[in-house]
Amino acid sequence: MPPDETANNPPAGRSTPEFFIRRPRKVEKRVAYLCLGSNLGDRAGTMARAVGLIARTGLKIIARSSLYETPPWGPVPQGPYLNMVVAVETELSARELLNMLLGVEHAFGRDRTREVRFGPRTIDIDILLFGDETIAEPDLEIPHPRMMERAFALIPLNEIAPNLSVGGVPVRVALDGLDRTGIVKIEPSPADGEG
Repeated sequence: MPPDETANNPPAGRSTPEFFIRRPRKVEKRVAYLCLGSNLGDRAGTMARAVGLIARTGLKIIARSSLYETPPWGPVPQGPYLNMVVAVETELSARELLNMLLGVEHAFGRDRTREVRFGPRTIDIDILLFGDETIAEPDLEIPHPRMMERAFALIPLNEIAPNLSVGGVPVRVALDGLDRTGIVKIEPSPADGEG
């Protein structure tokens, strides 16, 4: 039996209704900068697995900084962190990206609703920048509101994006005014393979 030609070709004189026509969706890709931190357990292993999980979600990782050991931030006594910054290319909105990153944190056992503010973290992932967007919502502020005060974020950010400016201020200039005491670049071991 021959295939029904009318299934794909409407009869002469009749066109396909407008809502059935597929049009390519123009999706804008943006570069987002994410700051990762960990100070519990196998910090380096956790960071590597978190970056791997971020890549598996479909984000394209276009740059990653070295690991830096950094003193803890805030009033809660705790051990030193490892920090790094990763640049990703994404078609997600900032809100979708935040939700995805919260899912990555959750996969490592983090529950932001049950933790001490500025306390120890198995994994912490913050969106520093999202393209050139400025967002001010109760649970999402971009650029990250305290990033220009934090050497642990700016040092790795400056490593992978030395010409970046935030609010008209070059990252390297902001970094010049910050205390870098106790921040040490961690050299990868030969077993790490990827740098």
